[in-house]
Amino acid sequence: MTNAHSRQIADVLKAAEDWSKSGRDVAIATVVETWGSAPRPVGSHLVIDAEGNFEGSVSGGCVEGAVVAEAVEVIETGKPTTLEFGVADETAWRVGLSCGGRIRVYVEPVN
Repeated sequence: MTNAHSRQIADVLKAAEDWSKSGRDVAIATVVETWGSAPRPVGSHLVIDAEGNFEGSVSGGCVEGAVVAEAVEVIETGKPTTLEFGVADETAWRVGLSCGGRIRVYVEPVN
């Protein structure tokens, strides 16, 4: 893991902590697995609040939009979920993974 990647993780986790302490409902999305060409490495994080504000990155493009939308639901229900995006998925072109990669993202509420 590069120093820049380590700093990015620390910054995102700090944002999650700060947002949560300030009373915002928060979820964290984490890249847990990648295959082939993936824009972000395993361990990359995205913090999302109940209004859809976010910081960090798990992929880019439309994948992050889909993750943010799912995270808002995770905040509402309190139930974590695992999302998978890839070229075998019919939505691959729409979410921007036409390069041949797949990613799995775990989304969990912050308590």
